[in-house]
Amino acid sequence: MKLYHIPRYVALMLAAITTVSCADLLNLEPQQNISEELALNSDANVKTVLIGAYDALSNGDLYGGNIQIFSELLGGDGEVRWVGTFDAPRQIFNKQISVTNGDVQDTWIQAYDAINICNNVLASLEVVNAEDQDQVKGEALFIRSAIYFELVRLYAPQYESSTVSSPGVPLVLTPTRSIDESSKLARNTVGEVYTQVITDLELAASILPESNGVFAAIGAAEALLARVYLQKGDYAAAALAATLAINAGGTLNPDYGDAFNNSSYSSEDIFAITVTTQDGVNWMNLFFSIPIYGGRDGDIEIQEDHLALYDSLDSRLALFFVGAGATRTGKWNNQFGNVNIIRLAEMYLIRAESNQRLSSTVGASPLEDYNKVHTRAGLAAATEVTLEDILLERRLELAHEGAKIHDNRRLGLAVGGRPYNDPRLVFPIPQREIDVNSNLVQNTGY
Repeated sequence: MKLYHIPRYVALMLAAITTVSCADLLNLEPQQNISEELALNSDANVKTVLIGAYDALSNGDLYGGNIQIFSELLGGDGEVRWVGTFDAPRQIFNKQISVTNGDVQDTWIQAYDAINICNNVLASLEVVNAEDQDQVKGEALFIRSAIYFELVRLYAPQYESSTVSSPGVPLVLTPTRSIDESSKLARNTVGEVYTQVITDLELAASILPESNGVFAAIGAAEALLARVYLQKGDYAAAALAATLAINAGGTLNPDYGDAFNNSSYSSEDIFAITVTTQDGVNWMNLFFSIPIYGGRDGDIEIQEDHLALYDSLDSRLALFFVGAGATRTGKWNNQFGNVNIIRLAEMYLIRAESNQRLSSTVGASPLEDYNKVHTRAGLAAATEVTLEDILLERRLELAHEGAKIHDNRRLGLAVGGRPYNDPRLVFPIPQREIDVNSNLVQNTGY
């Protein structure tokens, strides 16, 4: 999805329809703001605001980097190390997160701001040209669903039978245009959030176009559905959704390295955040890379325990390099490169895992899907495959892309000696939200 620089008049529209967090005690509307009625009174304006929703999704606190970085740091268990000077990510890496952690707070705020932009678009579909209403609706639902999925994974326990009724995150499904008592929503359950995400993504997949340039299309909605189903352990639905995403098009890059550091979609990108020299941020580059490639000073180092997981013939090893005194991943060495969100390789691995668990062959056999990814890494095709093989392949293929803590939690794997369901592997609800919303309850352990 290509993001262009948003002109000042568009920024004013977004300011008009984007409410601040409940914790914003001084909600003074700038005089240059225009009303939401004016901002959302035409087909062109609603479509412009939809682009603003993509822009919000690409914020550094969301898919511009932090959501993925949080997963890698929180799931860090001897394979990566945070050495940067910023305290907020250090707290996340050490699993000692303060309720006033700035990064945790900013991601919550930016997430609900982006959700509110989507809600405003969805509430204004009647002014959109009839032939475009489904597409606009589908894109807004996709963005909102992606954000709710990330929120419930970070701020709530892993979905399982014992937690389905546990507090998730508040579901806000209509525009918030002022702050009053009705804005103080309680947390919906984990199960309710997953149900909403799945319902909206299924609808999005049914109305999005097959091709949509760099914006969300059917394949993106199906791919995200596959992720959601895998996270909740619904393997039959995950295999089907992954198959639909695969069938939507795309091919694996012959060279693994060619999947990264691109200034446009590669053949295996299903959904990505595009950064240009004019607009957008790539915080994966900022924190994983080093100054010569536009990063900081090398805040995240790759440890030997991770490198030891690879076969010596695995071509994915070639993407690691030594720089600024430590080993780095080369996936994020283009300051203006795509931030890959969902790649085709992940869909093959989701389908392989799901079919292996169910002894099924939806779309293809587990061995066929496994070998597509395995041989692309320069390794000999396997003649048989186990669940452990598939999970290791996923660990190597998706390393340092944001899957780590979520995989550990769904697989029941300990992290740094902590059990997968340790409360400290879940973010706290930001204290500033708790302070102004008496209906919010804090997570266990905070």
